[in-house]
Amino acid sequence: MPISYNSDLRVFRLDTPRTTYLMGLAGKENFLGHIYYGPSVPNDGLCELLRLDERPFTPGEVPGERASFYDAFPFEYPAWGGGNFREPCLRVIDAMGGGNCELFYESHRILPGKPPLEGLPAAFGTEDACSSLEIVCLDPVLGLRVHLLYTVFDDVDAICRSVRIENGGTAPVELSAALSASLELDNRDFDLITLHGSWAREMEIDRRTLAFGKQEAFSLRGISSHQYHPFLALCEHSATQEQGSVYGISFVYSGNFLAQAELDQFNKVRAVMGIHPDGFSWHLEPGESFQAPETVLVCSNQGLGGMSRTFHDFFRGHLIRGQHQPRPVLLNSWEACYFDFDHDRLLELGREAAQNGIELLVVDDGWFSHRSDPTTSLGDWTVNEEKLPGGLKRLGDELAALGVKLGIWMEPEMISPDSDLYRAHPDYAMTIPGRAPTLARDQLVLDLTRQEVRDCVFEQIAAVLNSAPITYLKWDMNRPLIDVYSTSLPPQRQGEAAHRYVLGLYELQERLVSKFPDVLLENCCSGGGRFDPGMLYYSPQIWTSDNAEAIDRLVIQEGMSLIYPYSATGAHVAACPSHVNGRVTPFATRGRVSLPGCFGYELDLGKLSEEELALIPQQIQEYRQYAPVFHNGDCYRLASYRENHSYDAVMAVSKDKSLAVVNFVQVCSRAYRRSLRLPLAGLAKNVRYRERETGVIRSGAGWMEGGLLFEALQADFYSKLVALEQVD
Repeated sequence: MPISYNSDLRVFRLDTPRTTYLMGLAGKENFLGHIYYGPSVPNDGLCELLRLDERPFTPGEVPGERASFYDAFPFEYPAWGGGNFREPCLRVIDAMGGGNCELFYESHRILPGKPPLEGLPAAFGTEDACSSLEIVCLDPVLGLRVHLLYTVFDDVDAICRSVRIENGGTAPVELSAALSASLELDNRDFDLITLHGSWAREMEIDRRTLAFGKQEAFSLRGISSHQYHPFLALCEHSATQEQGSVYGISFVYSGNFLAQAELDQFNKVRAVMGIHPDGFSWHLEPGESFQAPETVLVCSNQGLGGMSRTFHDFFRGHLIRGQHQPRPVLLNSWEACYFDFDHDRLLELGREAAQNGIELLVVDDGWFSHRSDPTTSLGDWTVNEEKLPGGLKRLGDELAALGVKLGIWMEPEMISPDSDLYRAHPDYAMTIPGRAPTLARDQLVLDLTRQEVRDCVFEQIAAVLNSAPITYLKWDMNRPLIDVYSTSLPPQRQGEAAHRYVLGLYELQERLVSKFPDVLLENCCSGGGRFDPGMLYYSPQIWTSDNAEAIDRLVIQEGMSLIYPYSATGAHVAACPSHVNGRVTPFATRGRVSLPGCFGYELDLGKLSEEELALIPQQIQEYRQYAPVFHNGDCYRLASYRENHSYDAVMAVSKDKSLAVVNFVQVCSRAYRRSLRLPLAGLAKNVRYRERETGVIRSGAGWMEGGLLFEALQADFYSKLVALEQVD
């Protein structure tokens, strides 16, 4: 059984294919404590890891040391109060203004399958593929019940955790913190890994020694943000890509978050994750409950690569819906013409696309209302007939005659002060009464906490999609939430506004994908500002960054691949010189860097040389042939340009190990260097593989130990794609 309870030892056991997670009850009070999470162990309890044979004992046994017990016990879901001075998951303000909360085990049940989370994206699995454990803990003074939900899957070493908090008392309470998970570990010379960045340089890996105190990644911007990512990992200092212990935690949420690791006085680690408590509160009347979002825990003893491959399999198999495989090769109009286009210009782009084997033309910003610059018209989603006579339908029909499909860009969450919608409904914008609205990009945010606003947005989107043969929608979001206030909420509930906004967004996108299941939805937030598991639940791919320049993308895509499969990554061949940093890179290398993701072009095909145009069919053929291995196989980071400042290499191996692809980029050539030997990974050791280009045959072990040889080329930005196929 993947989930069991030993009533003699009072231990809960969760087993994935290769890991074990243990919790136990302590003392006559039934404190729920964390025992163990790691590689699979025999069914022998490990109860001594609760350290009840050390001081302090449980309060029922040594009442005079209650505070010491709370200060050291590895609570499975810690609440504030009683002497717990480490970061709590739960803070409660009762009707008298008090802030203590104490949780004791009350009951549990083991369920086949996985219950959905109301109003939230969450992992899924059939009753045959996963099992769930619900543990109910009670604060008997407040009547507050905390429902801890754990799910394990038969096919992947991941554990999902979520929390529902129910007011079973007779008086209202306020939740001032309701995090989703806590993980207690002994410090094993851990490093902390987080992802940081900014616009155009998202998901840069930061690895540092875990120090005493609290270290965190967070967002208070209303989105998961470019600056930090809802993820953290704890890894042994000696851990490499393929060796060592790693614990990863990812948050299935798209708003404000806290991801924190705390090293305490006893050299123990508490990692917590959830909605950021700053600015958050949730009012619970008797009988009401609050559902916190889901976290995903992964434990790997095969280094960072093992953690990544587990996350990839989990997201592909249990979170991302509507895979839309194979994805179309697209041409986006943005870097080709920005706002300066009309019907004839777009049709010309469509002809050039058709001539080069590109399947989809995406009309980016500027097709609606009187939008000719960023200052106007958001919220008025009607076609600009001066630019596009006959509307999107005429354009779509004429593109279809060329064999090219139509896609469009929208920014549905925003409203421009210069718009008909704002003039009719200024109250639809999220602003603070009595204060000047805070503009960003000359726009305001629509108050998606309100049902009438969500209905208005959905009806406009639906009207556009129904008006023309549109097969792809890029949903953008280009500013943070700042004036977080909703006229739909009373004063005592304004702390709920930021989370209710995210819930409104989820409802809106759920309606969209349900109504238009054949439209490929790609989320975007000025690039990667809201690239998170919550959004992947609604769209199978996300625009990774507004920076599509190839060399910068190596670093961005390395960080992305730490958690997400390449199938989730929008990756385009962009214009040169780069519109972001001015760098000039070969067209072939731009194609190779983009190949592992969801492939496309973001440039003016008419400005390419004959040599560059001739490469497009070859790039599309390589994408069709090899991208499925990156999208569906096991991926390995062989070399990091971010670390070595010279070259980068990633590799993908099909699940049946019959085909492998190595994508190599030499960024910076070095003087007086010999050839490079690059050991490979993930092949079947005793199976022979042929390099397709050269015909060289070796065993998998030979390729992994002997490696690929790359000549010492005197060329910057050189790239090469190498395919290995299994020999009968």
